Amino acid sequence: MDRSSAPSEFGRRLSRRGVLGLAAGATVAAVVGAADASAAAQSGSAAPAAENQPPGVVPAVQWWTGGSGSVTLTSSSRIVVPAGSPEAVTRLASQLVAECAELTSLRLSVATGSPAKGDVALHIDPDADFGGAKPALRSEAYRLKAADGSVDIVGGSDKGLYYGTRTLLQAVLGSADHASLPVGTAVDYPNYAIRGFMLDVGRRYFTPEFIDCYLHWMGWLKLNTLQLHLNDNEIKPPDGDWSKALSAFRLKSANPEFAGLGADEGYTRAVWDSFEEAAAAHRVALVPEIDSPAHSRSFIKFKPELGLDNGNSDHLDLSKPETTDFMKSVFAEFAPWFRGTAAHIGIDEYPKDLSDQFKKYVNDLAPYVRSLGKKVHAWGSFSGMGGGAGYDRDMAINSWNNGWYSPKAAIADGYKVINSNDGWLYVVPFADYYHGQGLDGETIFKNWEPHVFGGGQDLTAQDPNLLGAMPAVWNDLVRADYTELRVHGLIDKSFHALAQKMWSAGAAGTDYPAFQRRVTAVGRGPGTTYLATGRAPGDLAYKRPVTASSTETANFPAADAVDGNGSTRWSSQYSNDQWLSVDLGSEQPVSTVRLNWEVAYGKDYDIQVSADGTTWKTVAERRGRTAAGSDTVTFPAATARHVRMRGITRGTGYGYSLYSLQVLA
Repeated sequence: MDRSSAPSEFGRRLSRRGVLGLAAGATVAAVVGAADASAAAQSGSAAPAAENQPPGVVPAVQWWTGGSGSVTLTSSSRIVVPAGSPEAVTRLASQLVAECAELTSLRLSVATGSPAKGDVALHIDPDADFGGAKPALRSEAYRLKAADGSVDIVGGSDKGLYYGTRTLLQAVLGSADHASLPVGTAVDYPNYAIRGFMLDVGRRYFTPEFIDCYLHWMGWLKLNTLQLHLNDNEIKPPDGDWSKALSAFRLKSANPEFAGLGADEGYTRAVWDSFEEAAAAHRVALVPEIDSPAHSRSFIKFKPELGLDNGNSDHLDLSKPETTDFMKSVFAEFAPWFRGTAAHIGIDEYPKDLSDQFKKYVNDLAPYVRSLGKKVHAWGSFSGMGGGAGYDRDMAINSWNNGWYSPKAAIADGYKVINSNDGWLYVVPFADYYHGQGLDGETIFKNWEPHVFGGGQDLTAQDPNLLGAMPAVWNDLVRADYTELRVHGLIDKSFHALAQKMWSAGAAGTDYPAFQRRVTAVGRGPGTTYLATGRAPGDLAYKRPVTASSTETANFPAADAVDGNGSTRWSSQYSNDQWLSVDLGSEQPVSTVRLNWEVAYGKDYDIQVSADGTTWKTVAERRGRTAAGSDTVTFPAATARHVRMRGITRGTGYGYSLYSLQVLA
């Protein structure tokens, strides 16, 4: 039997042992070889050698049958789709061509019909043999066969097909010539349905560039769920006065009814649509989280009458029916923005002595969100709120703390759970708690799997009630001075290891240095340049010549505002009338300037343009800014060679200080 073309019996024979049953240090290829040798011994024939090791991709493939030699792609190779293929397949073929051009020297083309030698064929077959893939996860499974000078990728759906193209690209990047794949067949699929990541953008704004890059990177690692925590506030207000607390809700509606609810640093419908488009292209489901009735200062700031303690709180007053009505109206307003199947309603860390009101609120809100066409996700809190009896059962629970609601308690109450255990998976950047310097990748790789919660709450591997896992980044330190790229530096320490363990705990073996070498070889994939260089897509100011009215000291030069490094900055002298100007090199159309302010922010400032650097025209004015962070200023397109920020009034007693100034067309 040619096992590279017919993996059915081969897959069934090995799947009885399972990846998790591999001996320490054993590779899938080694088990494959042992199985072939055993079968050959029983038949009395010599065992054919499996010469090629599996391609060094992240996450590692579940099953591999190695041949000998390699398949080399050239710029004459085509990405071929069958006639009549779904639009998603033809789009993926074009996407793959563009990604190959970005990552390699290959310049491929798209064709329809039958593949020839040297081509890569893409097609979907829901009934294909995907070995040990669970029926519910077959849509994400794929088979990649490299043989006879060509590559054939079949997916259980367009999702599985997309993952097959990630393996193709990573294998090519890992080859010596950046153009080849080892001959052999990979049969690959995930062990868990939810392979996620949660980012707290409520307490700290993350730019669209950052989120777009993460959607690309997550797809590259076969992660499929990004939860954005869209509202929150600092944990303790200054002087106990919640009116002084920093808080934000990041969605900005054009509906006058919600004017003022969304933060200045927020996401409009157009920006959210761009997130959804990128998520779809990389097979990531966006799960928007609108958190209440705790963590709700932004809603109370908008409607003070809905807060506990006469509004001096970050907890909603659930004794008032209008509170529930308001939160329903928020979900009704934004649900049409959300293209995914799920929305998250928060419901964690509310005062325990108000559990009766809390329960009624949950049981009103959850079915209402479902009536909007969304599955409901929630943070586990029911043990802390009087026990699980009587709560709406049709929710998926992020089990984040064993005391508030452990995974075993949630499952006993009838819920499916997602592992977001705080002891294992929480990061609070630069705090002295919750892994403030990031998770340790080696610890995750060697000691954690999605069923591991600690504290006597571990489940069995692939428990049918365990949907998967979702590590989380919480920006508790709202007044700390750090950038989104510094947060990325913390995430980067363990993201690949987490992705591996969420896809398949044992397929990568136990050699962490070898795993890290694969991580280095495959990189972060296409569309992630900003994470490495700090250059936003389309930024015309990146590393262009700059001048400034002054600098505070030689340590904070003007050039640091356009160097793409989120940790460096320009700072002016301590006076109001200061400016920073960038020379784009030639006259170009510009319509957007994005500023990322350090603590010493500008309260009032103008954006000006010039053809010669001498005569300036004001194209936008910003007045009354109240906080550091990112500010995107848009204006009618103007043609200019020079663009500058002209400060009028400082927001602090210091000067003006910018981590970055970006100019976009």
